[in-house]
Amino acid sequence: MLKPTVARVSAVLLAVLAIAVPTVRAQEPEPIRYVVSFPAPQTHYLTVEATIPTGRQPRIELMMPVWTPGSYLVREYARNVEGFTARDAQGRSLPVEKTRKNRWRISSGGVPTVTVKYSVYAREMSVRTNWVEDRFALINGAPTFVTLVETRPRPHEMRLMLPADWKQTMTALPAVPGQPHYYRAPDFDTLVDSPVVAGNPAVYQFDVEGKPHYLVNVGEAGVWDGMRAARDLEKVVREALKMWRQLPYDKYLFLNMITETSGGLEHKNSTVLMTNRWSTRTRAAYLNWLSSASHEFFHAWNVKRLRPLELGPFDYENENYTESLWVAEGLTDYYGDLLLRRAGITTQSEYLQSLSGNIESLQTTPGRSVQPVDAASYDAWIKYYRPDENSANASISYYTKGHVLAFLLDAKIRRATGGAKTLDDLMRLAYQRYAGPKGYTAEDFKALAEDVAGPSAGIREWFAGAVESTGELDYREALDWFGLLFREASTTAVRAWLGANIRNDDGRIVVTQVRRGTPAEKGGISVDDEILAIGDFRVRAGQLDNRLAEYRPGEIVSILVARREELRRFDVTLGSEPPRQWTLDPRPGATAEQQAHVNAWLTQ
Repeated sequence: MLKPTVARVSAVLLAVLAIAVPTVRAQEPEPIRYVVSFPAPQTHYLTVEATIPTGRQPRIELMMPVWTPGSYLVREYARNVEGFTARDAQGRSLPVEKTRKNRWRISSGGVPTVTVKYSVYAREMSVRTNWVEDRFALINGAPTFVTLVETRPRPHEMRLMLPADWKQTMTALPAVPGQPHYYRAPDFDTLVDSPVVAGNPAVYQFDVEGKPHYLVNVGEAGVWDGMRAARDLEKVVREALKMWRQLPYDKYLFLNMITETSGGLEHKNSTVLMTNRWSTRTRAAYLNWLSSASHEFFHAWNVKRLRPLELGPFDYENENYTESLWVAEGLTDYYGDLLLRRAGITTQSEYLQSLSGNIESLQTTPGRSVQPVDAASYDAWIKYYRPDENSANASISYYTKGHVLAFLLDAKIRRATGGAKTLDDLMRLAYQRYAGPKGYTAEDFKALAEDVAGPSAGIREWFAGAVESTGELDYREALDWFGLLFREASTTAVRAWLGANIRNDDGRIVVTQVRRGTPAEKGGISVDDEILAIGDFRVRAGQLDNRLAEYRPGEIVSILVARREELRRFDVTLGSEPPRQWTLDPRPGATAEQQAHVNAWLTQ
């Protein structure tokens, strides 16, 4: 046999190597590395020093987000940035040019890395911004970090240099082993999605399915009951696991800022909550906090992994529009309360009271006849987060209507399938098909609902009427399935009603809102009017309700107001105070079947 030629040997060897050696992946981009410090935390500033790889480009451009996911309003975070400078590895100053409100261009001259340094004023107590003081810091990614303007994902590392008396940092970011307060995010999205609490918080850990969960409390002050809250949060987590059938994270943090304010913002593996230090002292306040925590935790599935197509990849410099916030937020709000009931934390009566509150809020908002809920979702950037005195007349909350629609859709699916399927099944199917990078469209979600409920359920007609139009909602199907009714309104007390919301402004009666269709609106009363008298008699702060009680519905009264310092009179025909008619109660004589439906719904 002839020996193969050298060329043939080389070809065979290359072929073997091609099979035996795995393909080498493209090298991971060099990370951006941040050092965050607090030189004088009592001044409410933090300092960021970021080392940026340039790829030896002559110029690089950096960007800071103008908004943060979950809070749909352009926040202009760069307004808090001061003293932005750049230098090379030898410490030489580099030219910096501001190219947009939130962008900086650096003439790097081809050096391999650039270090930028800037300060951030951090004194806005909200879940979407930064707060720094002598005792602790809350750091959100979007209002803190600049990043390269590029399309490929790049790791981002963060080291925190804490004041001497701060001992701990808590964040969902993976820690770099052996380096205290040092964390690594695989990309900028993860960095933005991982808020940090630094200081000396009280930390409570509980494990579910072998995964650690942390309640991180800042500001307990010996008043807030952390142990109780952690026990109840564990019940919520277990109930969510029962519904979703899996936990999609390795660990989860409830970052609870007890700072005499309120709010909640979801993140992929954590949430930031804000509350009052007394909120564990009364049942109503405590359940309100638990409902908020349950809502934000449910977002770990619905929004952070199962998301509308438009909400990812994020454009951090412009509005990200979607018609599906009623699904992302409204359905989450529905489950936030429902999980508390299923976990045995609230009673059936308390749950129905909460659901009734959402129905009443929707049904007494004139804007329900003006704005469909899908439009409310799309216009969140210009309406929901920019409310004014006319908002109730011209718009609705996609949280509130979405919550009510979830109740109606849940009942509709149950009725159409004889109780075999529920909204839970729809959410699990949506998660199975669309969680991750894909995302769903409004049409996708509608089609899924039709698949679960069946072709005879009239799902598309329901969506057209309830989601895409301003028609009144039909509650009859849900009430009949669950054996519920709206409590008959009491008619024992008929009071004269003006229909204007007011405030006591240092003894002045100032109108703050006039809703459409009220006697005040029909009579010409406007927001910011100061009510001085009814007829020829002065009305002082605290007297308006008692004075109106002297009149009967249908009477015409002359109301004297001061409008921009000018005295004006308006003749107003007083109406009847609308009765409360949206309170859900179990129906007397509800059948055993209807009672079984309620039991399946609230204890599932």
